[in-house]
Amino acid sequence: MQKPAVTLMVKAARAAGNVLLRHMHRLDALNVVEKDRQDYASEVDEEAEKVVIRELKRAHPDYGFLGEESGSSAGSGYNQRFTWVIDPLDGTSNYLRGFPHFCVSIALVENGEPVHGVIFDPIRNDLFTASKGSGTQLNGKRVRVAERKDIGGAVIVTGFPPRERSRASAQLKTVDNLLLEAEDIRRTGSAALDLAYVACGRADAYFEAGVKPWDIAAGALMVREAGGKVCDFRGRSSGPMDARGTAPRTLVAGNLKVCEQLQKKIVDTGYAAAFS
Repeated sequence: MQKPAVTLMVKAARAAGNVLLRHMHRLDALNVVEKDRQDYASEVDEEAEKVVIRELKRAHPDYGFLGEESGSSAGSGYNQRFTWVIDPLDGTSNYLRGFPHFCVSIALVENGEPVHGVIFDPIRNDLFTASKGSGTQLNGKRVRVAERKDIGGAVIVTGFPPRERSRASAQLKTVDNLLLEAEDIRRTGSAALDLAYVACGRADAYFEAGVKPWDIAAGALMVREAGGKVCDFRGRSSGPMDARGTAPRTLVAGNLKVCEQLQKKIVDTGYAAAFS
C-alpha cells in the first residue's frame, strides 16, 4: 500500500506536470533566464515549483524545503529533520526545445537521507515511486534493476553538464574506454529520469558529475530500493541529500556488479582524479 507521504507527493508531482504540459504550446513565448553558463530556467520552472510547495505545505507546513528554483528553508521544531527536495522540471533544456523528455522530481529527506521519492514523466504518464524499505514501483508495479553481470553489452547513461566542461576531456576518455565493451552510451538530458530508468532496468548504469540533491535524491532512493547501488566516483557514500549537500557532486548507479565495474573504470581512466 502506498505510503501517505508518497500519495501527497504524487498529487504534487501530477499538479506540477499539468503546469508543464499546459505551457508546451507556447514555448517560444516563455520568459527564460540564464542562471549560469548554458544553465537555463523559465517561468514554467518557477510556477511548477510553487505548485509543488503549495501542495506539500498544506500537509506539512513545518517541514523544510530545498528547491532548484526557490533555494532552501529550514523546518521547525521536531520536524526540522525533514526536508522536501524538489526539482519541478528536470530536463529544462529539453523542455524549452520541445524535446519530450523531462520530469518532476520530489524526495522527502530525513536527516540527509531520502526516505520517499516520486518522479513523474507527464509526457509518457510514467509515475515512479519509492519508499525506504518498501521497494520501487513504476505505475504501481514493482521494478528491479537489470540483472546484467558486467559492462559488456550494457547501455550506460551519462550527462555533460555545462558547469563540468573543464573536465570534459577526462570524461570522454572514460566514454571511449566504455565503448570498447558497452553496447552504447546514452545522454538523455534528465538525471532524475536516468536514475529512474536504471531502477526499472531500462538502462544498466548511470554516471555523471556536477549533480545536486534536487537532481538525484528521488532517483538515488529508487535505484537502491530496486536492488541497486549508488556511490560517488570513488565508491564512497553519495552524501547528504538536503541543504548540507548543495555543492555539485559525482554519482554512479547501477546493479551491484555493473556499478562497481563502472566506478573502477572511472578511476582507472583518470576521470575520478579530475575531482581531486
